[in-house]
Amino acid sequence: QVQLVESGGGLVQPGGSLRLSCAASGFTLDSYAIGWFRQAPGKEREGVSCMTSDGTTHYADSMKGRFTISRDNAKNTVYLQMSSLKPEDTAVYYCAASSRMGLISLSDMEYAYWGQGTQVTVSS
Repeated sequence: QVQLVESGGGLVQPGGSLRLSCAASGFTLDSYAIGWFRQAPGKEREGVSCMTSDGTTHYADSMKGRFTISRDNAKNTVYLQMSSLKPEDTAVYYCAASSRMGLISLSDMEYAYWGQGTQVTVSS
């Protein structure tokens, strides 16, 4: 059974950093494309970053230089390192997986498997 579990969210001050984790079970992450998404209250879900099975990464323009996606194959876990956080980064963050190994997409419609989300709140 494919399962994704996010963790690492919390409350952080503006300018701070957080690292989100997405642990997979039932499949190996390095055979899937992975995406990070977020949804703020009253807004549509938006793509943050993605990574293909061979490690190619892509970021939404507003996250470039602030967010970094990475993967630890031994732990079967994907991370999203977030820095220089802003109040507008407040959202529930989700990881998602696609069996299309070479997928580079920030469209949530392309991903079949989803975690339950973790809340990130940026506030002083």
